Amino acid sequence: MTIQETPHSEEPVSDGPPSDTPATAAADQRHPVDRVIFGIAAVLVIAFIVWGASSTDTLSAVASNVLTGIMNAGGWAFVLAASGFVVFALYLAFSRFGKIPLGRDDEGPEFRTVSWIAMMFSAGMGIGLMFYGVSEPLSHFTSPPPGTVAAGDPAALDIAMATTLFHWTLHPWAIYAVVGLAIAYSTFRRGRRQLISSAFAPLLGEKRTEGPLGKAIDVLAIFATLFGSAASLGLGALQIGAGLQINGFPVPDAIKPLLVGIIAVLTIAFVCSAVTGVAKGIQWLSNINMVLAGVLAVVVFVGGPTILILNLLPTAIGDYVGNLSEMASRTAANGGDPTAEWLAGWTVFYWAWWISWTPFVGMFIARISRGRSIRQFVTGVILIPSAVSLVWFAIFGGAAIDQQRSVDPTGTLGLASQSTEGQLFGLLGSMPGGSFLSILAMVLIAIFFVSGADAASVVMGTLSSRGSIEPARWVVIFWGIVMGGIAIIMLIVSPGNEALQGIQNITIIMAAPFAIVMVALCVALTKDLRNDPLMRRDVRSQEAVEQAVDYGTQNYGDAFHLSVKKLPADKAES
Repeated sequence: MTIQETPHSEEPVSDGPPSDTPATAAADQRHPVDRVIFGIAAVLVIAFIVWGASSTDTLSAVASNVLTGIMNAGGWAFVLAASGFVVFALYLAFSRFGKIPLGRDDEGPEFRTVSWIAMMFSAGMGIGLMFYGVSEPLSHFTSPPPGTVAAGDPAALDIAMATTLFHWTLHPWAIYAVVGLAIAYSTFRRGRRQLISSAFAPLLGEKRTEGPLGKAIDVLAIFATLFGSAASLGLGALQIGAGLQINGFPVPDAIKPLLVGIIAVLTIAFVCSAVTGVAKGIQWLSNINMVLAGVLAVVVFVGGPTILILNLLPTAIGDYVGNLSEMASRTAANGGDPTAEWLAGWTVFYWAWWISWTPFVGMFIARISRGRSIRQFVTGVILIPSAVSLVWFAIFGGAAIDQQRSVDPTGTLGLASQSTEGQLFGLLGSMPGGSFLSILAMVLIAIFFVSGADAASVVMGTLSSRGSIEPARWVVIFWGIVMGGIAIIMLIVSPGNEALQGIQNITIIMAAPFAIVMVALCVALTKDLRNDPLMRRDVRSQEAVEQAVDYGTQNYGDAFHLSVKKLPADKAES
């Protein structure tokens, strides 16, 4: 049997949206502010800020009680959902859906692969890596997760690196990939607006996505972005404050007023950048930040235990893979209250933080991935930033652990005895030119703060402006100021100086509703992909070929061939 195509002069027909359809227009159009979405979100957020400012103790108590309820009743759901997103993303990449392009059938990638990778690298860097680059591996080394090994055990290094990579590689980027893929497919393949609610069209219908339920989804997306970004700003303020203290700057005894002042100053800097419209300036600063972060990493790599760091790269991957199933299934059932408390401070907080960042990061990676296939998108989004995290934590975590175990593996003395936010500066202080490196680190964090606030505010402006990629400037400024206010409230709701605890608690609470939205989003995306023109064409092709082969076999045995030719006009119309 042979299959033969009869040549003809007709151009192939694409089942994807042609270039002049809403697939292109919807992504580029400007839309006015959605008064319902913006109004509801703004009123609720301002009410939260007023509550936190006027009755901090009450808000703190309510947040603590709600967090306890979420952890007791739903901590398992965060753990299960995060792993579910990993499986779902990998399934889409390696199934028949993987070949579907995020655009027209004949549309190539908008950005070159090198540029795409560079921008993906940029998305993988931020205040989080600066804050936890030293503190997390060091914390897991001196105080391993419950039920693993004892502090000071030789295996503590392996557990520390495996746990850190678990929190910063496959799982978080699979969470981002799910939302980013849904937005990219809905916007560039289906021609819908760049909104979370638009991706629910397969479940709700096109009209209902613009109704009350669709607006509720976008309000939840704004809340998730707002509190997730505010958490990052709070961490940045904590670390800058610690850097000022360690480097001998005059710092008041009451640390919280200092943190509030840091957030206020950097929020003003962001507002000025938004008012003057220096989008290119922010992009330039972000690129400079990437270079400076690279310089910082190279200095620590060369000035620290270089051989140990190189050995950690393959060892950490092996430890991560070997412990993955145990780490992914750890819940309060494994150790009761100690494990539940540890999960709230680490794994569940991280999953909530990543989920709250998905509208922001998802829109970013969706925007730069137009024209790529689903398989390219998922593998690139997961592998590239994960590789960045691996190298970053091997350098900073490896250097910190090496320094700590030479002093006291249990963490009573040395670097681990310092505050969480001050440990990076403690490590840098032990390097040649430590004071300069510490100032460089504070500059890095400040620029991450300003550029991150700018980008996150634009995303919230987009969500509250019917998907417009260039929302009104006053909307962007409003969300930026509110974000700074939320970060301040997060810092002051915790007793004493336990500001980090307040950030973690409120982030988990605010991310819980959006986790449910993400699960439903996976269902909507699956339904959308099954009805994709390319998938329908594959089904039709398979059925047609099977019918033709059956007919040929029944009538001619193996002595036949298939041909393809154009139908007459009268038959084609019918």
